[in-house]
Amino acid sequence: MAISANDLKADLDALAAHEPRFRAALTASGYPEPRGRARGYETLFRTIIGQQVSFKAADAIWRKLEDQLGNLADPGSVINVKDEDLRACGLSRQKQSYVRSLAERVHGGALPLDTLPADDEEAIALLSAVKGIGRWSAEIYLLFAEGRRDIWPAGDLAVQISVGAIMALGERPKEKQVRNIGEAWRPYRGAAAIFAWHHYKTVVI
Repeated sequence: MAISANDLKADLDALAAHEPRFRAALTASGYPEPRGRARGYETLFRTIIGQQVSFKAADAIWRKLEDQLGNLADPGSVINVKDEDLRACGLSRQKQSYVRSLAERVHGGALPLDTLPADDEEAIALLSAVKGIGRWSAEIYLLFAEGRRDIWPAGDLAVQISVGAIMALGERPKEKQVRNIGEAWRPYRGAAAIFAWHHYKTVVI
């Protein structure tokens, strides 16, 4: 569930009114399109599959898993499959442990994806309890799958580069500095992150 186009524009306009450098970047790059992913287990499953492999490789693994397991939206399909079958689909031993951790926590109710805590930090902690889901992955899920408007993935490289450029810092700021900068952008940091990716792409191209 993406942040709606109207909410995204309103949040970016609020940021532009607050920060002249942000206003200049928004004028130069324009508004980004809303970004969203489906809420729930399957999106997190795909996130793990896609870690440290190309999009093409992840897609091939996913298709093999569909052939092997059938309904990939059902965590029980992973819990009941043998390790050798997951390995045959292209999953390393480490990723096998990751997808099993996710499936078991969702299936057992420890990770209630339909009713995650409203507090962002509490939700991040629950998601990060899954093997293979770190803070960045948790933040990306909450921003794009739940449409939470104040998520700030300060550890993301493109966000760091864009914040450095927008704020004329002269060099890429580290995560701690980006988090500190973002404090002044509450409660619109999700829109700031989406704009940062949009700005990064515009600069590169």
